[in-house]
Amino acid sequence: MQRSVYHSREIQAWEQRWFAQQNSSLGLMQQAAWTIVQQLLPQFEQKKIKKIAVWCGQGNNAGDGYFIAGYLKQAGLQVTVLTTERGPSSDLHQAYLFAQSQHISFTVIETLITESELQQLEYFECHIDALFGIGLNRELNQAWQKIIHLFNAQAGLKIAVDIPSGLQANTGQALPCAIQADHTFTLLGYKAGLFTGQGKEFVGQLHLLSPIPRDEKLHPIALLSAKNITLPQRQAFGHKGSYGHVLVVGGHADMGGAVIMAAEAAFHAGAGKVSVICHAKHHQAILSRAPNIMVRDINALDKEGIQQLLSHIDAVCFGMGLGRDEWAAQIFQQWFELLNQNAHLEVVLDADGLWFLAKDQQKLNDHIYATPHSGEAATLLGCTATEIEQDRITAIHRLRETFAGQWVLKGAGSLILEDELYICTQGNAGMGTGGMGDVLAGMVASLKAQFHEDITLHEIVSLHAQAGDLLAQQGMRGLQAHAMGEAIYQVVNGKQ
Repeated sequence: MQRSVYHSREIQAWEQRWFAQQNSSLGLMQQAAWTIVQQLLPQFEQKKIKKIAVWCGQGNNAGDGYFIAGYLKQAGLQVTVLTTERGPSSDLHQAYLFAQSQHISFTVIETLITESELQQLEYFECHIDALFGIGLNRELNQAWQKIIHLFNAQAGLKIAVDIPSGLQANTGQALPCAIQADHTFTLLGYKAGLFTGQGKEFVGQLHLLSPIPRDEKLHPIALLSAKNITLPQRQAFGHKGSYGHVLVVGGHADMGGAVIMAAEAAFHAGAGKVSVICHAKHHQAILSRAPNIMVRDINALDKEGIQQLLSHIDAVCFGMGLGRDEWAAQIFQQWFELLNQNAHLEVVLDADGLWFLAKDQQKLNDHIYATPHSGEAATLLGCTATEIEQDRITAIHRLRETFAGQWVLKGAGSLILEDELYICTQGNAGMGTGGMGDVLAGMVASLKAQFHEDITLHEIVSLHAQAGDLLAQQGMRGLQAHAMGEAIYQVVNGKQ
C-alpha cells in the first residue's frame, strides 16, 4: 500500500475538523506525547539513557514537549525542560503545569547562551526537540539560529517531535538551519518536507504516529513511491525481439560517454536490443566496451531515414551528450518533432534535449518522459536552481503545466509527476555524480520498452535509486555512474 504525503495546511485543517467534533486539543497533545514516550522508553532502556533534556519553544509543539517531559519523569527518568521563554503562553498553560507538577527542572535557553553556562548541557544523554512544529514558514532570526546550532552541537541521542525544528514542512528547506535528528516522530501524517529537498539530511529515522482517524476531506499532495517492485518473470520462449528495442540518440563529436552509459544501463535493465545513434567517431569506443550495442552514424540519417528507423523501435532516450551548438540544434529539430508525434514510442528527454526544449517551448505528448535536475528545470522555467530547490513540488507542477508530458525532477527525494505526484524515498548522496542521469534515462527507456503501461515511471525511478543504494553499500564517496550496471542487473532481478 502506497503511503500518502500531506501539505501542512491539510494536516492543520484535519486537526481543526477533529476539534470541531468536540475532541480536545489538549487531549491530542497528551495522546501524541504518551505515544512518543512509549516508543522512546525501549530505546532509552537499551541505550541506558536516563538523563534527558526537552527543548520547548512557544507553540503547540512545545505543549507536546511539556507532556513528553512529564511522562518521562513519571517513568523514573531524570528530565530537564529547556525553554525559550520564562513563562508559557495561555494556550500551553495546562501542559506547562503538568510538567511543573512532576517537579521537573526548568532552564531558560537564552540564559545558557548569554552566560555561556554550556557545561550543564553535557549532563544529558538525550535531547528532544519540541521548539517548532509544521507551521514554520519564516527564516529564523539570529537568536533562533544560535539555539538550533547549540542543540546540534550536543552529544547524545537527538529526537525531533513532528518535524526537525527549522525545516520547512512542505519544501524540505532549512530556514536556514535545522535540527539534525537521529529520530523524528512525525504526527498525524507524513509531510513532504521530510522526504524531498534537504529534508533527508535532518530527519534521521522516521516514525509516523497517527492518533486520530483520517476523514474523507483529507487529501494528499503526493504518494511515496513503491519500494517493493517485482517485475514479471520472463517466458521460456522469449527472444531478443520480445523485450524491446531501445534507441539512444545523442553523442556530439566531443561527448561520447553519456550515450554509452545510457545504452549500457538499458541492456542491464533487460532490453532485448539497444542501438546508439551518435557521431561516428564514438563507434569504435562503444563497440570495444559493449559489442552487443548496435551503432549508426547520426549524420547519415535524414528525416525519412529517421522515421523508418523509429517504426522498428520501442523506446528512445534523446539528448545525452547532444551538445548545444548549431549542429546540436539541427539534430534536435530533425528528431524532436518525430519523437513527439510517434505515440507508439516511449521517449525519455534528458540533458541537452531539455536545453533545446527550453528554447522551443513546445508541448510534450503523454509518451514523453522529461527528466531534469534542478539546474535544467531552472532553465526550462526561466529561474534559478536555488528557486527550484526552495519549492520542488511547485516546480514540478509548473513544468507539467508549461510543457505537459510526464516529469521526473531529480535530486534528493526525486519527484515523479505522472498520473499523480510521487516522492522517491530511496537513493543516496553518492549518486550525485556525473552520468547518473544518463543511467536513469537508459533504465526508463529500457523498462518502458519491455513493459510499457505495466510499469510506472515512479517504479523505475525507485529501481534506479535502489541500484544506487546497492552500489553505495561499500561507501558513497567515489561512486561512479558507469559502475551501476551490475547493481541494475541485481535490482531488476529482485536480488537487492
